[in-house]
Amino acid sequence: MTVSDPVTGKTRFVVVPASYVFLLREGAAGADTEVLLQLRQSTGYMDGHWAAAAAGHVERGETAEAAARREALEEVGVTDLALTFATAMQRTAHDLPIDERIDFFFTARSWSGEPRIVEPAKCADLRWFPLSALPDPVVPHEAVVLAGLRAGDLPGLTQHGF
Repeated sequence: MTVSDPVTGKTRFVVVPASYVFLLREGAAGADTEVLLQLRQSTGYMDGHWAAAAAGHVERGETAEAAARREALEEVGVTDLALTFATAMQRTAHDLPIDERIDFFFTARSWSGEPRIVEPAKCADLRWFPLSALPDPVVPHEAVVLAGLRAGDLPGLTQHGF
């Protein structure tokens, strides 16, 4: 999406911010860390792909952390998340009308409530997967972050689509 700068009249891109929450837990009997993923449906974006259990756009006047907490409540019904910042991702997709994004990724290993599907029209399934055995397909830019979490080498700033 582009807008005209009211001062210069030049066209520029709008950057769209979003927050993501990967709920993590230790696997049974010391197995690999597990992540809760949702199977997207009827959203118009990456339907049929596995994705973060909670994610969405940051609203005007909202911080990325507040958006993460709001999305976790709206999408999986959990509150009181102990959020840890994981990475910020600069992302572009030249084939989309809105093609400049900044994504804020958080992890949480504790929260209140039992994660459940709150929006069944948008989520076909919700499951725990070991980070070493993710389902296919995973939303591509989220797969980059999950790989970094698994390897333990996720940088503070990542890029996708360049």
